[in-house]
Amino acid sequence: MKKFLCCLAKSRHPDASSTISPRGLIRSLPTRSASGLPVHVTAARPAPFSTSLGVTVIFFFGFAGSLLALTPGDLSRVKFEQHPGQQISRDLIFGDETGRSLKLGALFGDRPVIFVPGYYRCPMLCTMINDGLINALQNLRASVGTDFDVVELSIDPNETAAAAADRKALYLRRYGRSGAADGWHCLTGNSGAITQITNELGYRYAYDPEIKQYAHPSGVIVLTPDGKISRYVFGVTFNSTELRDALAAAREGKSGSVLSQILLLCYHYNPVTGKYGALILSVLRFASAGFVVLMALWVFRMARASYKRAGITG
Repeated sequence: MKKFLCCLAKSRHPDASSTISPRGLIRSLPTRSASGLPVHVTAARPAPFSTSLGVTVIFFFGFAGSLLALTPGDLSRVKFEQHPGQQISRDLIFGDETGRSLKLGALFGDRPVIFVPGYYRCPMLCTMINDGLINALQNLRASVGTDFDVVELSIDPNETAAAAADRKALYLRRYGRSGAADGWHCLTGNSGAITQITNELGYRYAYDPEIKQYAHPSGVIVLTPDGKISRYVFGVTFNSTELRDALAAAREGKSGSVLSQILLLCYHYNPVTGKYGALILSVLRFASAGFVVLMALWVFRMARASYKRAGITG
């Protein structure tokens, strides 16, 4: 059966200095070649406008016969709800890549943690997130297992320790630094523990039982050494400087500012309609109206000053 891929472009954390441009909606569209054989052509439609603030990235696989098993309402709930300063429950029980059960708090200690939710059989997005993360980590002087840890968590309660072990081996091979194995953990868990920790992280996702895939946001969460949320970093690729600063802030126990949180939540892009949500449109309309009023006041003041000068010289 024909498959299609919907994606929104990567995003970056609002504290980053560079701007971010959503690259629009990409679809794999069925067509035919000159010989009459079916092929797929990828077409990109530019996003309405660029923004320097966070835009959630969602990849969603489906079959052409049922174009969207998840409704727009379902997908509108797929996002990060930021909870800076939130303490992650230390008593939650998960299994690691060896099949050993452990309390999540056992992974907290003296180093900050990069927390990566997703699932190991994810056909594309999770691999891209981890590839982007590894590329950024390779550019840091700090190392996994020495200066910070990485914790991967599967949101699929059916995944096994064997799948986690395979992924850990792959990530360590790509990262390529000695000593990283002790600081890179791949976890699985039951639905209760997964639901609780994703609620604490603000990680909202949706499961499509028809195609047995998850729609989920893209990004990582940086935790303080004692397991509090310090900062969110969004996207499928990550700036190494941004990541270094996030780890430094987490090491000092700092959390993201409320202002960053508000600005990020204002910008919402609907991957189904290809339009920005009502909140940001209202903000833009208000800002536009305010700009017009300010311009009108400026013109009035300039005209009044000119009239007074003409009266004095006359």
